[in-house]
Amino acid sequence: MLTHKSVQTALKSNIKPGKAEIFSRFFKTGPGQYGAGDKFLGVMVPEQRQIAKQFIDLPLVEIEKLLNSTWHEERLTAVLILVYQYQQADEKKQKRIFNFYLAHTSRINNWDLVDVSADKIIGAYLFTHPDQKLLDKLVISSNLWERRIAVLASFYFIKNQQFDLTLQLAKKLLTDQHDLMHKAVGWMLREIGKRDEAVLIKFLEANLKKMPRTMLRYSLERLGEADRRRFMAK
Repeated sequence: MLTHKSVQTALKSNIKPGKAEIFSRFFKTGPGQYGAGDKFLGVMVPEQRQIAKQFIDLPLVEIEKLLNSTWHEERLTAVLILVYQYQQADEKKQKRIFNFYLAHTSRINNWDLVDVSADKIIGAYLFTHPDQKLLDKLVISSNLWERRIAVLASFYFIKNQQFDLTLQLAKKLLTDQHDLMHKAVGWMLREIGKRDEAVLIKFLEANLKKMPRTMLRYSLERLGEADRRRFMAK
């Protein structure tokens, strides 16, 4: 039987000397920072993806043990396993993974864990099983990562040329105080602009005065220079 200990062993065999310290700085693990207290083994993401694919059949009860780990890479690998399982699952198993993910958002607790999974699990499920109340709850959560899950889940809709959900969530997050949310919303708006520039420009013109500058800058990155200057000057 596959167990979480086998995954832990595989991760430890892929530790790169010196990487743990670099990751700790990059993910802001100091006192008072968003990743305060997080611990790193020093395993690169490509290796974690390979390990996740190797253990794609890991039972949820064992995935839960990885999610409860203090080691960042064990939690990220757990989330990657969930993504790979979801992509191969039937509808019944997808619902189980969706509910399991939502029950463990307290352990999906850094931006990379959210960004590799929210659209592929939460977004994918909600695309065929709409639940606006769930997203409305997540987007006003006191938990930063639940708010980020909400907006990143909408990336699945963007990829399918549906922009209204993201725009609705973006409006609710205009007054969010956290820089990581400004970046996330700006990123999703930029993705809309890559697919339909007119939709992005209309949103910017209507909400420009309320937008945090970081959110605005991120959203403008793929627009032409003239439009970027025009919006940044306002």
